[in-house]
Amino acid sequence: MIDHLDHLVLTTAHEEACIRFYTEVLGMRLESFVGGTPPVERRAFQFGQQKINLHVKGREFEPKAHTPVPGALDLCFIADRPLDAVIAHLQAQQVAIIEGPVMRTGATGRIRSVYVRDPDLNLIEISEAAH
Repeated sequence: MIDHLDHLVLTTAHEEACIRFYTEVLGMRLESFVGGTPPVERRAFQFGQQKINLHVKGREFEPKAHTPVPGALDLCFIADRPLDAVIAHLQAQQVAIIEGPVMRTGATGRIRSVYVRDPDLNLIEISEAAH
């Protein structure tokens, strides 16, 4: 019945720091669009064929999760480059790696991952397919 993930919603308490992290550190593209109830201008991070819609704590859009809170997400992204290049980029951006590289099991097989935290303390796993 379900084919793939289209988007998810991230709630932030630190809008500008969140935007900087997802655009400058993770390389996603910031886009604006009109949506929600009532329709208002919104922001999202675009990458590949997916996106992350952004809600700001206290200014969420309807409908929304029952209890939207910053820092509740645990996300895994597959990198578009070797993990060693990701590690070098994170170090250049002064983003602390809290674990890894470590071997994990992803949706389609073994992955090699590092873990970081975004400005809201969401756990972000960045991975490459293990060879």
